[in-house]
Amino acid sequence: MAKGTKGGGLTTSVSKAIKSSKPTGEFNLEAFKAGKNLSSTNVKFKEDTWIPLSPAFQEVLQLPGILKGHVNMFRGHSDTGKTTAMLEAAVSCQKAGILPVLIITEMKWSWAHARQMGFEFKEVADETTGEVTGHEGFFIYVDRESLSSIEAVGAFITDLMDEQGKGNIPHELCFLWDSVGSIPCEKSINSKGGNAQWNAASLSEVFGNYVNQRITLSRKESQKYTNTLVIVNKVWVRIAEGYGERPKLENKGGNAMFSDATLVFTFGGISHAGTNKIVATKNGKTVEFAKRVRASCDKNHHNGITSNGKVLATVHGFIMDDKADGGKDMKAYSAAHRSEWLSALGSDDFDVVEEADSNDGDSNNYSEN
Repeated sequence: MAKGTKGGGLTTSVSKAIKSSKPTGEFNLEAFKAGKNLSSTNVKFKEDTWIPLSPAFQEVLQLPGILKGHVNMFRGHSDTGKTTAMLEAAVSCQKAGILPVLIITEMKWSWAHARQMGFEFKEVADETTGEVTGHEGFFIYVDRESLSSIEAVGAFITDLMDEQGKGNIPHELCFLWDSVGSIPCEKSINSKGGNAQWNAASLSEVFGNYVNQRITLSRKESQKYTNTLVIVNKVWVRIAEGYGERPKLENKGGNAMFSDATLVFTFGGISHAGTNKIVATKNGKTVEFAKRVRASCDKNHHNGITSNGKVLATVHGFIMDDKADGGKDMKAYSAAHRSEWLSALGSDDFDVVEEADSNDGDSNNYSEN
């Protein structure tokens, strides 16, 4: 007959804890939980806090910005303000001492635009030629040159959180990925082709089953740092499947990221971008300085508030679409930046023209998810 090991292990220690806590023979649940490391401290979460976005974003969507310690999604068609929202978040992170980690796999990044938005960095120049060779500052930047697959992005995020856990990164992290749906999985790459189902499965496996859970785990009081994930998600349109039905907005890469996101913000229309340009014009020359875009919070698992409205997206961030009140904010914006448009227009005396609304009845009242 096999002999028991001396000391008895975890089961024995738990049994002793239970026995010592019940002199009258009654079961003591709290002692049992303490013995199993399931005490009250195990269930404590940090209070939810926000990474604020612009006042215009807050006014239209009735939310302060994005939630720390959660997965946050910006989705919509091309050129609808998703990256503007992401950059507002990055700028806000820098101001709050949260290290922004820029993961740029769509390769539309512009350092000039980032600077216009208020993102802080300095250029590194060659001492001999004066040529700019890089950029440095309070951020981490990586792109498709080194992260060419969904698995690589997941491994990169995991590695940084591991380094943080070792004490090598003494900052909270905010990962900003632009964009989901822009790179394939390893299996698609190795097949020399591509398969949307493989990509969706990879996102579900790598992010849905692991990375996203590590992000939200950082909300626990037991975790020193609170980390955040902000994703820009590309979309596609599912055509109407029957009479009287409407087309539906779908997320590229499947719904794993949508399912895990606490907040989902949608910019633009369903079947197309649904924006209209606002331009300064003089003698046939034009400068586009804003786009009117619909914005909505389509999923809110924080407090349930879902709001929508229109906002103006500019190269400097969002401003209020106060057309009904005479366009006060738009006039102030054009007055503040009119000198920047002088070289293109040849004059700072110009007309502001708004394109006809191209929404064609689209609404951000999504019901497909």
